[in-house]
Amino acid sequence: MENKVNIYVVVPAYNEENTISDVITNLKNNNYKNIIVIDDGSTDSTYKIAKENKTIVIKHPINLGAGAAVKTGTDYALSIGADIIIIFDADGQHMAKDINNLIKPIINKEVDVTLGSRFLDKKSNVPLLKKIILKGGVVLVFLMYGILLTDAHNGLKALSRKAAERIIINARGWEYCSEIIEEIKIKKIKYKEIPVTIKYSSYSIKKGQKIYNSLNYF
Repeated sequence: MENKVNIYVVVPAYNEENTISDVITNLKNNNYKNIIVIDDGSTDSTYKIAKENKTIVIKHPINLGAGAAVKTGTDYALSIGADIIIIFDADGQHMAKDINNLIKPIINKEVDVTLGSRFLDKKSNVPLLKKIILKGGVVLVFLMYGILLTDAHNGLKALSRKAAERIIINARGWEYCSEIIEEIKIKKIKYKEIPVTIKYSSYSIKKGQKIYNSLNYF
């Protein structure tokens, strides 16, 4: 499918030297080679490692936040002709094999946005505390926007070019996840949730504070 459309994967990264190489390898092994890493002011070797892995790397001089990194990556992908843009976390929790299912409905013109959900699969491995927090986010999203999702704050998502051009990201931090949902509602953008697998590790769980931060948008 990648031969038919220009698919770019945007990877926002902040101090991810422990995982960024494996994330890039995982994407390339699944034939997603158009990778844009946004080094969001890292103080470790993230930039160097990403460059060594032969990806496009854009570096913010200071840490601006995940939302700012996604905006930088999305804007750049649009500028070089992306038809579909994947947003993919740098901490190793996402699986590149899930991208194919994310892009199918967009390629088939069914929707313009697909949102990854870790709760559509009955084999969900989400830790209990994280599940409670995420379900709280689902309730808040429904109350605020009238959109009933199963997983409102999953970082894995895909946007058609048309959607990426219409969705405006102003939030600098992880609250951009909520902002995208708000944009979908306001602009009546067609969307669909897709089951995805999340690979939890002590490293990714430790970085899970981003879930709390994303709820600050409300």
